[in-house]
Amino acid sequence: MLQISNLYATAAIAVIGGGLFGFDISSMSAIINTEAYLCYFHQGVMKYKDGKPQCKGPSADVQGGITASMAGGSWLGALCSGFISDNFGRKHSIMIGAVIWCIGCILVCASQNIAMLIVGRVINGISVGICSAQVPVYISEIYSLLYAPPTKRGRLVGLQQWAITWGIMIMFYISYGCSYIKGVAAFRIPWGLQMIPAILLFFGMMLLPESPRWLARKDRWEECHAVLALVHGHADPQSPFVVREYEEIKAMCEFERENADVSYLELMSPSMINRTHVGIFTQIWSQLTGMNVMMYYITYVFAMAGLEGNNLLVSSSIQYVINVVMTVPALVWVDHWGRRPTLLLGAVGMLTFLFANAGLMASYGHAAPRGGLNKIEAQSWIIRGPPSKALIACTYLFVACYAITWGPVSWVYPPELFPLRVRGKANALCTSSNWAFNFALGYFVPPAFVNIKWQVYLLFGVFCAAMFLHVFFMFPETTGKTLEDVEKIFTDPSGLPYIGRPAWKTKNEHGRAAMLERVGFQDEEKPVASMRVHEVTD
Repeated sequence: MLQISNLYATAAIAVIGGGLFGFDISSMSAIINTEAYLCYFHQGVMKYKDGKPQCKGPSADVQGGITASMAGGSWLGALCSGFISDNFGRKHSIMIGAVIWCIGCILVCASQNIAMLIVGRVINGISVGICSAQVPVYISEIYSLLYAPPTKRGRLVGLQQWAITWGIMIMFYISYGCSYIKGVAAFRIPWGLQMIPAILLFFGMMLLPESPRWLARKDRWEECHAVLALVHGHADPQSPFVVREYEEIKAMCEFERENADVSYLELMSPSMINRTHVGIFTQIWSQLTGMNVMMYYITYVFAMAGLEGNNLLVSSSIQYVINVVMTVPALVWVDHWGRRPTLLLGAVGMLTFLFANAGLMASYGHAAPRGGLNKIEAQSWIIRGPPSKALIACTYLFVACYAITWGPVSWVYPPELFPLRVRGKANALCTSSNWAFNFALGYFVPPAFVNIKWQVYLLFGVFCAAMFLHVFFMFPETTGKTLEDVEKIFTDPSGLPYIGRPAWKTKNEHGRAAMLERVGFQDEEKPVASMRVHEVTD
């Protein structure tokens, strides 16, 4: 069978798995305010006015549960992804995720009631959890360990976040277009169309090779050698680089077999606990930024600012365009900026606009009538005039701050903290923490708008202040560093935990790594060695 070996073609196909999450986010955010959705999933006795039904849809608590159900499934899928990936392979685990996604979409599209909708979204979530955890691992094991030097490492893994932003934007506009359709087709069609990217992912993955490292761990050495020759030797199995890499993979496997099998408990060992805590909290903080408010429930926020109908959906869609566009500078320059400055500046920017929104709503807004604006409980506040325009502007600026900082870096940073031997399970654990908090916040926000109203923004602003302090004191810089350099940050030469190097004193090594790469390229006999300067096996 034809197999694709081009770096960017492989990454473009694999990251469709990340796009599935984006499709799910906006398929809900664009639909929850439409009349078709509100009437079909209405709870309680239907009331009529002038012969027209007054649909308020699910209660705030139930809507939170519907939205959060996908993240709950993702948490389970991310935890299981390590087992699935280790047994069936990186490539096939992503394909399994694509099949599960299609099953979930069928149930969601055919939903007859809220319970069926929730079950379908949980199944969708299991797919997203598997793909979001294993796509970065697959890309890393195929390419970033070999062809992506420290000066470009973030760009490749960060494509996962860019795929998510594209998925969000595309699905929102599909849902927006379908909102003009009368009846339940307004939400069934976009929910059904969600299957298309999963189908493309499934068949696209057929054209990609399996991870050579996974093949080696399964003693499938001939296939491992063939993949290395295809991807890195222009189909020449005797290529000096292919031979060298093949021998290093063999040495890595021998090392792993002489040591105990990696388990999640090892990630809690004294030599790993600090980096595990940093990786997990990177994903947790990315959720506690408050981005969920903007992604899942932006139509609620803009409705409170006085937008309605066509203007509401078009204005909401602008933030998704901003999300896509502002992720590009991060992909291009994040390896120059460094991880720490990017995370710190992002936290400051986001807390600024969250506090600004809280201040605007508190100073110029007032509570909506009982039952919420437009009879939707979560639309519990009203703000009008110039302050409402300022609220919308601050929302856009908040999204821009997230897209250029925490959005991509939260996916790039955790895998850089761990040695190859534990990276698969470590990434699954970190990703599962992301989904656990995604679930909690997806459920929390609608009731929070009902009960604490504008203080929701204040709460997330405090989280951003806390994450700034946490990053400053505990998150070391990994930009431009080899695995060996990262290892020295967390352990002393004897391998014991080492806390004598404060995180704020770690430096961006991009300049040094770039110089080493340039020096390496001058040696035509060793073109690949220069590309691999950043990877030293443990």
